Amino acid sequence: MNPARRNRLREAAIVVLADAGGRGLTHRAVDLVADVPPGTAKNYFPTRDALLRAAAERCVENYQELAARMAAAVPVDGGREDLVTLVRGLLANAAGPGRPRLLAYRELQAEAGRRPWLAEVLDPIAAADFAWFGQVLRTADPSVTPARATLLTLVLHGALTHLSAGGARTLDAAGLDDPDRFARELLAVALPG
Repeated sequence: MNPARRNRLREAAIVVLADAGGRGLTHRAVDLVADVPPGTAKNYFPTRDALLRAAAERCVENYQELAARMAAAVPVDGGREDLVTLVRGLLANAAGPGRPRLLAYRELQAEAGRRPWLAEVLDPIAAADFAWFGQVLRTADPSVTPARATLLTLVLHGALTHLSAGGARTLDAAGLDDPDRFARELLAVALPG
């Protein structure tokens, strides 16, 4: 099978999930978005579960690529401003160019609630967040406990969910209408020193 076409179909599945949700993920919809002949997605991914797995695996790859770019672009050497830049960048990505991928990921998480095998495929994303962000915080302030780092990561996950939904009143109530202020206040709680 053609690896480039396979990746094109996986990317199309992510677009379908973001635009139409889990119920809209069909082989036909993926074919349309990928602009390939009818039946192509079914040839590569014969079942809906295979299509879900392909989308989830591509989400994990996309996450790893984004994490590597973020780590390279924002050198976190322990300075608070570097951390603010990092958090602000995560929020900006979720509200902007990363929003479709985040929506697709959320759809896959909902499907994973009914398909434990899918949760296993997606697990590296959140697991990596907890490990990586905890390390970043402990580098900035060695007194940060693992529990505090975990709570902060959970807060960020919740913030990303609200940003992807985009409800203006919710964003205002959470302080997410001003990502810079949100990042500063969040880090003030996490790193009070």
